[in-house]
Amino acid sequence: MQLYESIFIVRPSLSDEDTNKLIEKMKGVVAKAGATLLKSENWGKKKLAYEVKRERKGTFVYLHFRSEGGVVSELERSYRLEDSVLKFLTVRVEQVAPPQAAPPTAAAPTGAPEAGEVDRGRAVDRGRVPVDRGREVDRGRVQ
Repeated sequence: MQLYESIFIVRPSLSDEDTNKLIEKMKGVVAKAGATLLKSENWGKKKLAYEVKRERKGTFVYLHFRSEGGVVSELERSYRLEDSVLKFLTVRVEQVAPPQAAPPTAAAPTGAPEAGEVDRGRAVDRGRVPVDRGREVDRGRVQ
């Protein structure tokens, strides 16, 4: 089984009650298809970056679930059939192994000079960032 995240945007003109009904409907689609819903969040109304279906704002909803791949197609089919859903995106999340603790060492170099130590022989960045064609940018000005 894989982990998936799905975000969909609902029309802001829907009342809170109707939005909650739609969220419950999508949760039901996930559960009915055999997935395990791990987390569900209503992120609220936010301004969109660009106009989508003549709407400038939308209510964002996040679902995190564990399932087989067939559930995603059924969920996205439900999104497409629902007129109130403006946009949606579902992605598979890579399962990350928990980090293993590194064995403690007595004198592990941190890369930064210790107190009282002078940094010699290393290139020190003085706020200059290299830019294409050999130019450098200093605090937003091109030199």
